[in-house]
Amino acid sequence: MVITGAARYADNPPVVVPVPMASITLHDVTKVYPGGHRAVRGVSLDIADGELVALVGPSGCGKSTTLRMIAGLEDVTSGVISIGGRVVNQVEPKDRDIAMVFQNYALYPHMTAYQNMAFSLRLRGVPRAEIDRRVRQAARMLDLVPLLGRRPREMSGGQRQRVAVGRAIVREPQCHLFDEPLSNLDARLRVTTRGELKALHQRLKTTTVYVTHDQEEAMTLGDRVVVMAQGIIQQAGPPLEVYRRPANRFVASFIGMPPMNFMDGTLGRDADSESGREVFVASEGGWTLSLPPVSGDSRRGTAGAPVVLGLRPQAFSIARDGGIPAGAEVWEVRVLVVEPLGESMDVTCERPGGERLVARIPAQEGEGVTPNSLARLAVDARQAHLFEPGEFGRSLSDGL
Repeated sequence: MVITGAARYADNPPVVVPVPMASITLHDVTKVYPGGHRAVRGVSLDIADGELVALVGPSGCGKSTTLRMIAGLEDVTSGVISIGGRVVNQVEPKDRDIAMVFQNYALYPHMTAYQNMAFSLRLRGVPRAEIDRRVRQAARMLDLVPLLGRRPREMSGGQRQRVAVGRAIVREPQCHLFDEPLSNLDARLRVTTRGELKALHQRLKTTTVYVTHDQEEAMTLGDRVVVMAQGIIQQAGPPLEVYRRPANRFVASFIGMPPMNFMDGTLGRDADSESGREVFVASEGGWTLSLPPVSGDSRRGTAGAPVVLGLRPQAFSIARDGGIPAGAEVWEVRVLVVEPLGESMDVTCERPGGERLVARIPAQEGEGVTPNSLARLAVDARQAHLFEPGEFGRSLSDGL
């Protein structure tokens, strides 16, 4: 499979005809199934013209149901959905001017790639010359020209998925809706196709809603990431903002690989510091971690209040003599598991109090770190996050 990108179009870029764009607005949208199950709970979201928004969350969080309501494949129990300023709650899917790409490709097995891409245009009565122009233009963008005469059984999974994307493109709709389109591809092909979709959106600038359970996919594709859980939007924002400033503990645990490490404790004050610097006091073992100062007279919480400390694996490094970062604290840990990843390694450790944590460190830095050995971890407290207790405890700090 050819890796696509800007290089493909450098010598002979295809002509791209502008397609209509439209904003998508969801206002207090709720979906309740028979039996009382509330799949989506009061979701409100504004998606701008040309924006790619990635809905991400665990299975059952309501992301696919939300997408299907936008498409008209699910009825809205309450609330309003608008596309291009037009309320579409009662509009049939075929009249919403959207194109959807599914997880299972949904190609007609007896048709060639060309015929699959052209089929919806033929049903709409588009002139034959216009159909040919659109299909061949999409085929050039997706590197499908040599495959136009093949049937689905004669193509790989990645090629079939590109035909499904091409079928959506030729419609020239106001909006593209993607429902986990890369889930059936192997890991390497997912990365390649993800890059193709990103490049394609940058060229077409069609308003796009992309549903995925893969947080890495959401972070790399989305102009904005919308994290959902229990049918509710937990946080929406640019990918790096969601990563660096998670709104609550759930978002912090779901976004980022490996997941953030969490430790229970209370908020205290450093008696040895003239400024009364805030410290985290662990519930197990009573160890402390001095927290960086916050601006002005603001505080992260009330002294003595229960809090949860969050530290991403990237906040740790191996402490070597003379190589400890300024302001870092050093923890003595026992190494349990070492997972080499090429340029980096994940090290699962255990503190004397029994808390387990994962540190991601450069491979060169981790030379000599082996299971059942003792190690010294430098902790960058500037990367610490504090949360209220509970799965959805809100953030008490700005993090990075």
